[in-house]
Amino acid sequence: MKPLNFVLTGVGGQGIVLSSDILCLVGMAVGYDVKKTDVHGMAQRGGSVISHVRLADQVFSPMVPLGGADYLLAFEKLEACRWAHYLHRDGVAVVSDEAIPTLAMESRTPYPADDEIMSQLQQRAGQVQIVSAGSLAAGLGNPRVANVILLGALSRFVAIPAEIWLRAIAERVPPKVRELNRRAFELGRSLEVG
Repeated sequence: MKPLNFVLTGVGGQGIVLSSDILCLVGMAVGYDVKKTDVHGMAQRGGSVISHVRLADQVFSPMVPLGGADYLLAFEKLEACRWAHYLHRDGVAVVSDEAIPTLAMESRTPYPADDEIMSQLQQRAGQVQIVSAGSLAAGLGNPRVANVILLGALSRFVAIPAEIWLRAIAERVPPKVRELNRRAFELGRSLEVG
């Protein structure tokens, strides 16, 4: 099986660690050796969170090397720029259009314009998919499922059947929100790639 390297990033409270756990379950379900590591930083105060997930026949290190990520899944668009150097040139960036400026940033510099962010991402990624995950999640009645919408969008680029992703999601989320998360995943998966 082809090795797959993922970097997931955003700010604390966006469900990055849950999403990386689901991605690990997906990899194990299809027979990959899986390694993962999370860096939380000041996550509880809205700080940066990054997860590395590696899938291969045999994985020795959980850390994705710089320039070695096949996929960047970003829950916040400036965090996507911050960690885009992990992508290789043919990599795919799936990025929420969410903007969450930190207090430290607001006092020093304005939040970059969307075209500046997109330009930076296009310089690093072979393909960039922007997803209105927050507004789509709000439309489903729960903004907390934005992460699963993003997983659905990511799944379009990864050659693993949707039912495996759905089983992994069902295994990791509480029973009372399984149906909502199923709908969120399918919504993200149904988005047009482009």
